[in-house]
Amino acid sequence: MARAGRLRDVDLTQKLNGEEAERQLAAAQRRLLTLRLQLAGLVGDRRLGPPLLVLLEGWDASGKGGAIKRLVAPLDPRHVRVAQFAAPSEDERRHHFLARFQSALPGWGGMAVLDRSWYGRVLVERVRGLASEQEWERAYDDIAAFERMLAGDGAVIVKLWLQISAEEQLRRFRRREKDPLRRWKLTDEDWLNRGQRPQYEEAVEAMLARTDQPCAPWRLIPAESKGFARVAVIETVIAAAEAGMRAHAIEPLATL
Repeated sequence: MARAGRLRDVDLTQKLNGEEAERQLAAAQRRLLTLRLQLAGLVGDRRLGPPLLVLLEGWDASGKGGAIKRLVAPLDPRHVRVAQFAAPSEDERRHHFLARFQSALPGWGGMAVLDRSWYGRVLVERVRGLASEQEWERAYDDIAAFERMLAGDGAVIVKLWLQISAEEQLRRFRRREKDPLRRWKLTDEDWLNRGQRPQYEEAVEAMLARTDQPCAPWRLIPAESKGFARVAVIETVIAAAEAGMRAHAIEPLATL
């Protein structure tokens, strides 16, 4: 299980310069494309590989959108589904909180990337009081059991948390404020969340400690350098996909 204080242990000094980041990114994207084609049964022995499910969580302005863009850029849109999740609708709140994610899950040979996920129940819903303490406390066990069920059915689950400092987050907020083409990305809710950062840090640490498990471990990505984070996200997905394929007796092809 994860231990307390994991956020403080993330080395935020890790970075890549522009040229090296682009070189590593191109190589990682080509590798991922090869694996994705193999998982879909389009190259190699034509067997369908296990479902590949990538969950992106992180601070506001931590670079989730940019990381997802680079992750899926080399892939045919028919071979990957990207789903974004905000606050649940009135109708969705009438059901178990996990129900609204079911349609986004990949099947064998498929891949899905979730921009935020069921972890909203133990993060924003916990901090903002949108779920009762009983509800978010119960959610840890519900989530862990749900992920074990998916993994038991073969899914490779890649859970990523993008970590940035409070100082870097503020710098990114200020840059967005000054850019008329990006100002829309900065909302009153972002500022509200930032004002509650200590409460969110407590919630994130609890999430890491209580939902990190062998079948669905958390990977913390240093995201102070966007170039480093984008490469790290893809390389982490590649490593998990290769391990998942081997667990199902599928040897990953060399990069095509």
